[in-house]
Amino acid sequence: MKKTIFITGATSGFGEGIARMFAKEDYNLIILGRREEKLKSLKKELSSTKVHEICLDIRDKEAVFKAVQNLPDEFKNIEILVNNAGLALGQDKVQDAKIEDFETMVDTNIKGLLYTTKATLPLISKNGYIFNIGSIAGNWPYPGGNVYGATKAFVRQFSFNLRNDLVGTGIRVTNIEPGIAKTEFSLVRFKGDEEKAESVYDGTKYLVADDIAKIILECSKLPQHVNINSLEVMATTQTWAGFAFER
Repeated sequence: MKKTIFITGATSGFGEGIARMFAKEDYNLIILGRREEKLKSLKKELSSTKVHEICLDIRDKEAVFKAVQNLPDEFKNIEILVNNAGLALGQDKVQDAKIEDFETMVDTNIKGLLYTTKATLPLISKNGYIFNIGSIAGNWPYPGGNVYGATKAFVRQFSFNLRNDLVGTGIRVTNIEPGIAKTEFSLVRFKGDEEKAESVYDGTKYLVADDIAKIILECSKLPQHVNINSLEVMATTQTWAGFAFER
């Protein structure tokens, strides 16, 4: 039986890159996202393998559980789960930001990840693998990172505790923690302001979706007895320098 990988947030960025990478590795794909046209386009592009699309908002708990319960039989033996769906909204200080943006980040980055993990765990094969997409923002604070960084800190700690709970099952868990990467991330963060989004990447070299896809692929090929707990990855141009000072 062919292996199956389940990818959330598959319609852009890391998720889309991971789907393409694992299609080349002859995996069956379950791709989840909110944009139906993008899902259908990706499914058509990856027609060399079997693809099952799920169109929903990951914040909808009932829809997530129902979609997983109704997976076709040939997709029910999940080898890899990639919890990729997530977002940042705004970069304002807490006192200036909208509470609704905070709630959307919490509901997506934390609760959505919990829903897919809990729903799919019974279907993850023995010796399977769970990849959670965290962020360096979960490890290192920066101005305007506030709630986004806090949600990614949750993802990191949940990944470690999930490993504890899964001991004896053979299921591995890795938290991937990317730094600056050019995807739709900044466009979403700045709510469609293309100029502001592009300015994030001006004059520097950044990670791209394929970089993260390759890392996940290589981790998945490591011997079964090897578990990378967390993997923080930055572009070579990015360091921890740049803490803010009041002057």
